[in-house]
Amino acid sequence: MLNLASKDPESFLVAPKLRRTIALVGMMGSGKTAIGRRLAQAIGASFQDADQEIERAACLTVSEIFSIHGEAEFRRGERLVIARLLEDPPHVLATGGGAFAQVDTRDLLNAKAITIWLRAEVDVLLRRVKRREDRPLLRAPDPRAVLEKLLREREPLYAQAQIVIDSKDGPQDQIVQSILDQLDARQWQ
Repeated sequence: MLNLASKDPESFLVAPKLRRTIALVGMMGSGKTAIGRRLAQAIGASFQDADQEIERAACLTVSEIFSIHGEAEFRRGERLVIARLLEDPPHVLATGGGAFAQVDTRDLLNAKAITIWLRAEVDVLLRRVKRREDRPLLRAPDPRAVLEKLLREREPLYAQAQIVIDSKDGPQDQIVQSILDQLDARQWQ
């Protein structure tokens, strides 16, 4: 087991080689990118952010894609980009909040990756997403109501992930350690 609490820098170098990509799923603001980067660093793997790869492929921001082409076209492109990323050597992948809510993308991720739902409460999500202005689905008079509705719709879908980790406020290394403990317990690294 990799212990992030260790002060020994060598402890970060003993992680076994990944056999499958680890895909983080969950609502916007659940910490997929921040936790994903730390997890990748802890296990010596590369990190990919699906939204950043979509923006690179489209030469547009996610907000611009939603505005110009609509959500359906965004989801189609998202599925194609995630499929391409899953063909890369195993790495840590942060997916967009709605990716796992799409049946084809969810099935693909569950088949080709270890899926981990970073579960967070609405208050935590709201505090985190207020920090950024690039959330097209939250451009509404009542972002809390939008988040609550999305969470109600998506929770049963996110629950189909192979591992569930609570993403609470506090040190991110604790969340990373919880992920590592679950992977170790299941011998999935």
